[in-house]
Amino acid sequence: MDLYTKNALDCSKITTRNYTTSFSLGIRSMAKKYRPGIYAVYGFVRFADEIVDTFHDKDKAVLLEEYKKQAFTAIENRFCTNPLIHSFQWAVNKYGIERKYVNAFFRTMEMDLTMNSYSRKEYHDYIYGSAEVIGLMCLRVFCEGDDNKFEATKEQAKKLGEALQKVNFLRDFGSDYYDRKRVYFPGVDFNNFDRETKRQIETEIRKDFELAVDGIRKLGRSVRLGVYLAYNYYIELLKKIEKSSPEQIKKKRFRISNFRKLLLYINCYIRHKLNRI
Repeated sequence: MDLYTKNALDCSKITTRNYTTSFSLGIRSMAKKYRPGIYAVYGFVRFADEIVDTFHDKDKAVLLEEYKKQAFTAIENRFCTNPLIHSFQWAVNKYGIERKYVNAFFRTMEMDLTMNSYSRKEYHDYIYGSAEVIGLMCLRVFCEGDDNKFEATKEQAKKLGEALQKVNFLRDFGSDYYDRKRVYFPGVDFNNFDRETKRQIETEIRKDFELAVDGIRKLGRSVRLGVYLAYNYYIELLKKIEKSSPEQIKKKRFRISNFRKLLLYINCYIRHKLNRI
C-alpha cells in the first residue's frame, strides 16, 4: 500500500472514531486486515450524511452532487485528492463493491434534501439505500471476493442494516422532527404518536433482528465479534426505547452509557470465545 492511501485510510479511521464510539469498538474487535475497508466505508458515508444534516449555511445539493461526482470519478481513476473518497474508492476496487450500492446510497441522501415524510415504498427505498447497502458493502469486505459467502449471508446483512436504521429512527425521532422537520415512519403523525404505533414499530424491529442474527453466526470468527457487538448494542438501545413512553421518545435522544457498553463487550467477548453466539 502506498503512503498516500495509508494516510487516507488513517483519515477514515479518525473520522469513524470521532463520530461513533460504538461502531469504533466493533471495528477494533475485528481482525486487523478487515478494519481499513470498514473504516473506509463508514468515513465515506458519514461525511455524506454530514453534508445533508449539518451544513445548513451551505448549498447542500451542490455539495452532495460534487461529492457524488468525485466518488464515481475516483472509483474509475482509482484516486482522489479527498482522503475519505480515496479510501472509499480503494475499498470499492479492492473488494468488488457494486456501483449500484453506491448509487442507492446517494439516492437516499438526495431524498433527505427534499423530503420530510415518506410513503411505505419510499420508506423501504430509504432504508435500503441508507442502511442495507452499507451492510452489503461491509459484507463485501468480510467476504474478500468470495461470492458464495456473500450470497449465503446477503439477506441477513440487509436485515441487520434495516434493524439498526429503524432503531436510529426511533432514537432520533424528536431531533429529526424538531431540527429537520422529518418523520421517516410512513403514516406516523408526530403530534399523535401513541403507544400502539410505537409498539408496532418495535415489533417490526424485533423481527428484523431475529432474521439478522443467523447471518452473524455464519460470519467468520475474525469479524463475528465486531458485528455481534454492534447487534447487541442496538438491542440494548431498543430495550431502553421500549421501556419509554411516546412522549419521552419525542423529547430524549437515548444512548448507552460507557459502563454499560463495557459490560456488553465483556458479555459478547465471552459468548464469542465459547462459540455461543
